[in-house]
Amino acid sequence: MRPTEEITLSREYIARDPRTGLPIAVAKQRKSVKKAKVETGPWVALSDDDVFSLLEGKTDSVSVRWMDKTISLGITYAIRALGRFHGARVHQAHRFLLASLESDAPETRIAGLEVLPEVAILKSDELFDWLSVMLDDQDANVRKAASRCLTLTSPIFPSGVSSILSNELRSPVRYRMDAAWAGLSGLCDTWPEVVVDHVDSLLLEDDMQLRKKATALLKKIVNKGDSAVWDLISWSLNDAEVEVRRVAAKNLPALARKESRMATLFAERALVDSDPDVRMSAIKAIQVLDTDNGRARDLVVRGTTSKDLKVRSACVELLPRLFGEEVLRAMAEELLNTEKDEKIIASLKEMVFDASLEGTEAQKNAQLAPAAPVPTLDREIAEAHGHRVGLEPIRPTETPTASKESTGAPDKDSSKGPDVPSGESKTPPTTAPVYRAVSQDEMMGYDDDFEDEDADDDADYF
Repeated sequence: MRPTEEITLSREYIARDPRTGLPIAVAKQRKSVKKAKVETGPWVALSDDDVFSLLEGKTDSVSVRWMDKTISLGITYAIRALGRFHGARVHQAHRFLLASLESDAPETRIAGLEVLPEVAILKSDELFDWLSVMLDDQDANVRKAASRCLTLTSPIFPSGVSSILSNELRSPVRYRMDAAWAGLSGLCDTWPEVVVDHVDSLLLEDDMQLRKKATALLKKIVNKGDSAVWDLISWSLNDAEVEVRRVAAKNLPALARKESRMATLFAERALVDSDPDVRMSAIKAIQVLDTDNGRARDLVVRGTTSKDLKVRSACVELLPRLFGEEVLRAMAEELLNTEKDEKIIASLKEMVFDASLEGTEAQKNAQLAPAAPVPTLDREIAEAHGHRVGLEPIRPTETPTASKESTGAPDKDSSKGPDVPSGESKTPPTTAPVYRAVSQDEMMGYDDDFEDEDADDDADYF
């Protein structure tokens, strides 16, 4: 087995069942596959025989039905139909495409450029060399068609158009440069590492616009790239032109979601930048960062004393997210000694204000912890003794009547009871506790009947 095959197998490993040998998990592709856009037109109505008859010169035109009309199609439409051929016929289609690119007729060359991305997927030999030639064609329409072809092929064939794309990105002709940048933008979705190489070289250019546009592409690959992207952001933040630094700083919030440590380092540098827009981008990145990070906290604390009003205001607003009430109150009191902006002073005073001490009666009560609920047993005992629990009134109920049947005690003669002073009623008061207190003997299941039986047994014994 060749070394290249070993590398491929290690990256695209497929787990298989040891008994059946069938795959039980398929490795996911690392990049999204972007296919060439296949356009439709009247040429789809041509049969394969009609296409080759037109290309071989056996016939000048073929009549077909298209959109409920009968139209006549010539060789240019036959060239556009070459993208449909696969298998053994692709070699024949490739040969006819090369012949069309060598044609003296501009329309034929344009038709060949339009179908070039579709044919190149199956066989690309010499096609990109012709694309490079067509970009400098003597006919303006052919040159524009070649630029459109470069936009379509760049995301699919980055290695085939690498040198072409590098030149066109720096072209002085506006439409050629725009087409190349559109192709490079499409590469961000399929081959971000190739974009890194192009941006790396563009950041070395003297033209500020090129560096600015290259830095803007980093936003599309910041979540897909690796440490190479971090280096490009770092270099852009150190650029001499403020416009480049502004664009680079806009990548910091997205980087904070991907790699918080690197974003913290870059935000620390951007906070001391001379441009306020760069500093605000750093603040936005800090707002995204994890507030438990000690370095992020230090950045916020230092920002509360910044000379920039926007930075200072944003950092003061972040303080309640980072510190508890006591520490926050102490910091706010210290900042009030030097702060002069009215809005920031109002925010700091809200942090210093302690509702439990300086608030209204309602605010103080709101700060109090709710009382613990009274257990049901304690509530029943208190009500049995006629006491009120909390603010709830005693629930009125009828007084239970004590009788021999209910208590099990023998009837006693009233004459043997204690003397009752004259003028006082012998009947018990009408008001009695809501609940009768239960003795321990009753809770354990003992009553007076057992006590009487024990007493009779003792009398018989003696």
